[in-house]
Amino acid sequence: MGLLTIIKKQKEKDHEIRILMLGLDNAGKTTIVTSVLGLPISKVSPTMGFEIKTVNHGGYNLNIWDIGGQTTLRGFWGNYFDKTDVVLWVIDCLSMERLDESFAELRQKVIEQDRLVGLKLLILINKVDLYEGGISELVLQITAILQLNEYVPDRSSWEIFPVSGKSGFGIEKVLDWIVENERNE
Repeated sequence: MGLLTIIKKQKEKDHEIRILMLGLDNAGKTTIVTSVLGLPISKVSPTMGFEIKTVNHGGYNLNIWDIGGQTTLRGFWGNYFDKTDVVLWVIDCLSMERLDESFAELRQKVIEQDRLVGLKLLILINKVDLYEGGISELVLQITAILQLNEYVPDRSSWEIFPVSGKSGFGIEKVLDWIVENERNE
């Protein structure tokens, strides 16, 4: 029995899922985590370094690693991928001018480094409660820009969700997707 098999069996026993939350600074990563925990978001401040929070959902302990998105911290993201099951990449839909930067970071620091091998990737389009256009069109636009079908051809390993860390919109669907995919593994 290989080491990966042993680790997987231990995780099944523990019902634990490790989630790595990444994205550019000010995308709303910490606000989403705070919302998941059911805490007030009024005192959220930028994450300097990382924070680990655990929430129980669907009988699983979701260990969420919220990693700062400042330029100075991005070079360290690779240090957090060990034993990760899911990568949540958060995009601020109100800062579409930063979408190219976000895509470049996702591609260079995650996809091209083969960090997604065996992992699930969820793109969270955050702040949709403040977006003035159609959410469906926004999802299609971002899907096309990110070219995930080209860079991550296994369609079962990624998904895009519109969410709002502030209102909590869509976050329950994200957690349900994570747990359901873990059960089906």
